[in-house]
Amino acid sequence: MRKRKKIIATLLSVIVVSATISGCTNKVDKTVTKEEVKNLDFTFDVDPSNFELSIESKNKKELVSQPIEKKEVSNLKKSEDKISWTYPKENVDVNIQKQDNYLDIDIKSNNKEESSFTWPKVSGESYILPINEGKFIPSNDKYWKEYLNEQVYNVIESFSMQFFAVDKKDYSLTYVIKNKYNNEIEFNSKDKINFSFKHEYPSINENKDYGFRVYVTEKNVVDIAKTYKNYVVEKGEFKTLQEKAEDNKNIEKLYGAPHIYYWDKSIITENDIDWKKIRTSIPTDLENWIIELLNTKVEDGKESVPVFSEIKKQDYVDKYQKAQIVNVLNSVMLLKEFYNPSLFTDTDNKTNKLIEKGVENLNKIELVELNKNLLKSKLKDSTTDVKNWAKYKTTQVLDEMKKSGMDNAWIGFDDIEAGYVSPEFVKKAEEYGYLIGPYDSYHSIHEPGKEKWSTAKFEDTTLYENATIENKEGKKLTGFQGEGRKLNPTLSLPSVKERVSSIVKDGYGFNSWFIDCDATGEIYNDYSKNHTTTMEQDLKARLERMAYIRDKENMVIGSEGGNDFASTTIAFAHGLETPAFSWIDPDMNKNKDSEYYVGRYYSPTGGAPEIFAKQIPLKEKYEKIFIDPAYSLPLFRLVYNNSVVTSYHWQWGTFKIKDKVNDRMMNEILYNTPPMYHLDRAEWDKYKEDIVKHNKVWSEFNKKAIKEEMTDFEILSEDKLVQKSQFGNDLVVVANFSDKDFKYENDNIKPHSLIIYDKGQKTVYQP
Repeated sequence: MRKRKKIIATLLSVIVVSATISGCTNKVDKTVTKEEVKNLDFTFDVDPSNFELSIESKNKKELVSQPIEKKEVSNLKKSEDKISWTYPKENVDVNIQKQDNYLDIDIKSNNKEESSFTWPKVSGESYILPINEGKFIPSNDKYWKEYLNEQVYNVIESFSMQFFAVDKKDYSLTYVIKNKYNNEIEFNSKDKINFSFKHEYPSINENKDYGFRVYVTEKNVVDIAKTYKNYVVEKGEFKTLQEKAEDNKNIEKLYGAPHIYYWDKSIITENDIDWKKIRTSIPTDLENWIIELLNTKVEDGKESVPVFSEIKKQDYVDKYQKAQIVNVLNSVMLLKEFYNPSLFTDTDNKTNKLIEKGVENLNKIELVELNKNLLKSKLKDSTTDVKNWAKYKTTQVLDEMKKSGMDNAWIGFDDIEAGYVSPEFVKKAEEYGYLIGPYDSYHSIHEPGKEKWSTAKFEDTTLYENATIENKEGKKLTGFQGEGRKLNPTLSLPSVKERVSSIVKDGYGFNSWFIDCDATGEIYNDYSKNHTTTMEQDLKARLERMAYIRDKENMVIGSEGGNDFASTTIAFAHGLETPAFSWIDPDMNKNKDSEYYVGRYYSPTGGAPEIFAKQIPLKEKYEKIFIDPAYSLPLFRLVYNNSVVTSYHWQWGTFKIKDKVNDRMMNEILYNTPPMYHLDRAEWDKYKEDIVKHNKVWSEFNKKAIKEEMTDFEILSEDKLVQKSQFGNDLVVVANFSDKDFKYENDNIKPHSLIIYDKGQKTVYQP
């Protein structure tokens, strides 16, 4: 018979602990205050033969885990507050001990070979899961049943934080995951949604433990999130933005800053050219030289060759032809081969000095500067002054942004090389007080000489064969989009140092850096005999390389995803608020005739690609899963609001989803989330009014909220479409996402609008 043990837990009081808060390379001693959480009294009962574990609280008994398959039990030991036993066939030891306010569960394998163990098997009325920012999932919801059925989640990648919670009838159970590595959750929703948790014990990993802390709280998302935060604080793994800013003052430039990807690499634009003169008087030798380069050095350049003869037969140059010629000129000015000493003979002193250095010795900024002056020397008065080229589409947009009242902004490019085209753009952005930086990645590596994008090219060509990840079958893991291989992070740091120092040395002037993938949780066990690496070592190396860029070059560091293992290392992240999901449906990623097709990674004008600029609707099921306020919870904000700035995955910026822009702008205030915009001159002109209006409200709000904890979140209506958030003691937002008026205290909140309450001041806002 099972013997039940009663162990009384005490309510958690406010506790002050001394914690060491650390990034990868720095440690800061801080006194951190735990939050007051209403953890409930409970007793527990367990059957070792099938590991059925129950908790009783409020005189109500609920299962922590459904029974698993019956197993032989040995070494059973019991005492007043703990129980332990062994599963001899599986060679697994189980220890359960009641602590003052939680149940501590440890499951240890003694096997040297590969093995796994599945526990717990979880079911409940609903689930509170840290999927991205956070989700509320009723166990019988038709949308989530369809979406989750038979899905397997890699926990460290799929969950932004290392816990999950289950709503039972009278209270909630919060499971804090003690070992973040090698865990999977498998969902089953043929009836109601339930799931099982499996831990792998890799043969290469010396750590053979996994387990949980299980806490009992009221059915309150705030208590659930703050319970987890207290665990993070206890482990010394929480660091505020203000503490990070003590090491780099530029982090404060994130306060009130929308996040902007800028998409114009023009060296010369349509506005810089006198089209009548170009049509009638382009020098023949220059034309012939450009055609030769198009045929031999420019990818797909042959397609543009006929445009030169076409315009000579016309008395005009049409819009398409102008775009073609501009693209041609921009392409050839990126080439080292553009300099032809027999062609460019009329050069000034500035140009001659660059030539004397030797084209092969020029950095990319110098190369573009040389080629601009060479082209101008032949086109003469067919173009404007070189110093004014592309300003209308680049630096003048920055001027207008600053003039509009945008005091702070984070501006990013799409690769590591975009800044060389317009170093003036980078310089002006920094002068205006903006953060600006490149996109960088060390996740994928391509075969030397066959690189398809700049970040997959490495100076050390031996890495492709000698430093790439193998699975347990000895097969190399393929890189992003099936190209190349995945680079082992523990062998990447010399290449990180080489690349970053080279870019900085070239004079780009960046003050921020975005690293793809490193905060997503896409980490691996590498079984290669020459560089065997565990997931834990893989992740440590990713954090170290981000910390190196952050500390050595004094960069405000950000990454994709933003899962909380990176919270002490990074300042910002892209992907938690709305993740990448177009890959799950061919209508979004392949069917170009579908209204749901996200668009090509291409722009006919050289600006923002379709995949970012094209506005599309969502199918109902994806709207429900990914953006519906009724299913969304600010779990990450309740833990990390004043620690990490998180926004959307770049594919799903503020304006991307048709008919949902206003609600997403409201959510940016309710959740204290930075807007994300994809801008070029055309997109800025198109959305300027909306951006400026929103920024005036959002930016001032964010500058206050970002320094505070999110202290409360409530659902105020039965349909869950009226919600309230609170930051600190005085800053409150009530948002009405519904189609009808809502009465809140003495205020009537109109549909799709919100009210900000701030120390007696009230701001009514409708995007």
